[in-house]
Amino acid sequence: MATSWRIGSLARNTFGEAASSGQNRLVARDRGLVLDSRGRGGRKTGPNPTDRARPGSKHHLATDANGTPIAAVLTGANRNDVTQLVPLIEAIVPIVGRRGRPLSRPGRVYADHGSDHDKYRRVLHARSVPTSIARRGHPHDSGLGKVRWVVERTHAWLHHFRRLRIRFERRADIHEAFLKLACCLICWNTLQRGLQSL
Repeated sequence: MATSWRIGSLARNTFGEAASSGQNRLVARDRGLVLDSRGRGGRKTGPNPTDRARPGSKHHLATDANGTPIAAVLTGANRNDVTQLVPLIEAIVPIVGRRGRPLSRPGRVYADHGSDHDKYRRVLHARSVPTSIARRGHPHDSGLGKVRWVVERTHAWLHHFRRLRIRFERRADIHEAFLKLACCLICWNTLQRGLQSL
């Protein structure tokens, strides 16, 4: 095209502007303009401590007693679970029951030792939310596994979706949209199973 149609300089100038803007992280290489490998990841990513510090994301999930997702939060892979305990509870929307006002807070919060911190326990207790959180350094005989397994099962359901198992999106809002869509599909499947059992 540069030889026959004489637009090579125009194309080079256009791509040069895109490269200088930094939005697509284009850099010059000997074969043209390619994505800059230094900018991998995007927002809400962080060095994954379980995957050789590669950039990754973490899904924080709250479910009801049956494993139905009621809130989901996306953070970088290096964020501690305990820092997202209160934001996750705040992300739960009021749930309408059969009668009375919608439930605006959970009856009890069950969590593993990753959420063990007295500071966040006090925050939830001040909001009249009782907690059952495993203590660090104590043996695994607290009995929380009998009620927490539904959360792990829901995480497994989420990771059946390939777009959530591996983050391909640079933009955090797109990945969060896929996360919320997967939660909607899980809720729909749960509702369908409940209707079939009637």
